[in-house]
Amino acid sequence: MTYDFLVETYASERVKTLNVWAMFADDDMNVRPHPRLNRDRTPREHMVHQCMSEDKWFSGMFGIDVSAPPLPLEETRLGFIQRYAEDSDKRLARLEQADEAWWAETVAFFDTRHTRAWIMVRRIAHTAHHRAEQTTLLRLLGRQVHSVYGPSVDTGGLPANHAPTIYAYPNVASLIAGEAGGGAKAPLPGPGQNPSTERPDR
Repeated sequence: MTYDFLVETYASERVKTLNVWAMFADDDMNVRPHPRLNRDRTPREHMVHQCMSEDKWFSGMFGIDVSAPPLPLEETRLGFIQRYAEDSDKRLARLEQADEAWWAETVAFFDTRHTRAWIMVRRIAHTAHHRAEQTTLLRLLGRQVHSVYGPSVDTGGLPANHAPTIYAYPNVASLIAGEAGGGAKAPLPGPGQNPSTERPDR
């Protein structure tokens, strides 16, 4: 199908989001790690936004209602992980059933109208934008950052130096099992001796 790539991308993006959430510690949830961050979200507030925003977009623009409250009863890190994993899995199942006519249909997008395919591209970009904010918070908190799209400084630096891509968890099932058991993320080698930027002398 023409729009299979959107379904595949949503499937991988939900795993990336959950992996980033797993990188936070339980004690990080309400911390603003920089004095200038008083106008931005804490890790918990980012999770609230992701859950509520995605629920609103999917139920309103895609007509996909998972029949569950968007937020966990207990707003713990693991609670958010479990809630978003369950809800996004239901959304993914519905997307896998959609045909080309459904994707090409023009629907309301806030105060304008676009095809559902166009809206999904924007949804994916929206999620990636906020996930990048969260990886910045992880850095400010001094946490190790596993791969999100490729190597990171904690996986060995730059791809040019053959640093590997190391995800915290390979899939949602292992992530939930690992975090419910106290954490079982893939070990990281650290930065090593190679620079983590293309311009190390500046």
